[in-house]
Amino acid sequence: MDGTLNLKGAADAPFYLPQADEIAVFQAAYDNQLPVLLKGPTGCGKTRFVAHMAAQLGRPLYTVACHDDLSAADLIGRYLLKGGETIWVDGPLTRAVREGAICYLDEVVEARKDVTVVLHPLTDDRRILPIDRTGEELEAADGFMLVASYNPGYQNILKTLKPSTRQRFVSLEFTFPKPEHEIPVVMRESGLDEARVKPLVRLANKLRDLKGQDLEEGVSTRLVVYAATLIRQGMPVERAILAAMIEPLTDDRDTKRGLLDLVTAVFG
Repeated sequence: MDGTLNLKGAADAPFYLPQADEIAVFQAAYDNQLPVLLKGPTGCGKTRFVAHMAAQLGRPLYTVACHDDLSAADLIGRYLLKGGETIWVDGPLTRAVREGAICYLDEVVEARKDVTVVLHPLTDDRRILPIDRTGEELEAADGFMLVASYNPGYQNILKTLKPSTRQRFVSLEFTFPKPEHEIPVVMRESGLDEARVKPLVRLANKLRDLKGQDLEEGVSTRLVVYAATLIRQGMPVERAILAAMIEPLTDDRDTKRGLLDLVTAVFG
């Protein structure tokens, strides 16, 4: 791996506007076969960043949305009956290891505990994946990279990433973009003009200030894009904001009324 970006891949890469030096850190981690952990709130751009980097680096990307029932077997593979015979079918992690692809585990803390055990030998200098069911011990192909993400602000004692696991990764912290970065992102993704995007971003930041008070989570950039898209399609501003930026945040009627008062203050 010489660190040279794939120019065709860079041209085709999903749009991503850097906030700091995250691209340089990710590139250095890739060049040195180091795993990367992305930390940050929901909807702040972690998944888009990984897709962007995979395209720039010219690597295939396997994305796994982790959940409570996701097991090590779901990642590694299992025997399945096909046409009257039992055959082995690789899971996404095994395919990535064989092909030299990037495997992205989104919200890795949501997965079952046996998943992190499987990841450990891939996150040190061994870079191997033991497959007990087949007796194989796969060495990661050149270009393989393990990337995981989680939201540190939305965890409880039962769902957290152990220090012994966190310390196996190079870590990058993400947060919501500053207005000067978020405005052009929302404009590009939604097609809405700057004059109408600015107050949406201003509202989003006011809603984020309520995290931990009236709201469990701040409004994501993704939701701001949704609201802007609905407005561009002709939906009234308040209705678009209610559907895309208020309803997804809370089910409490009193809280929603309070948030709509905030909308009136920003757009009134």
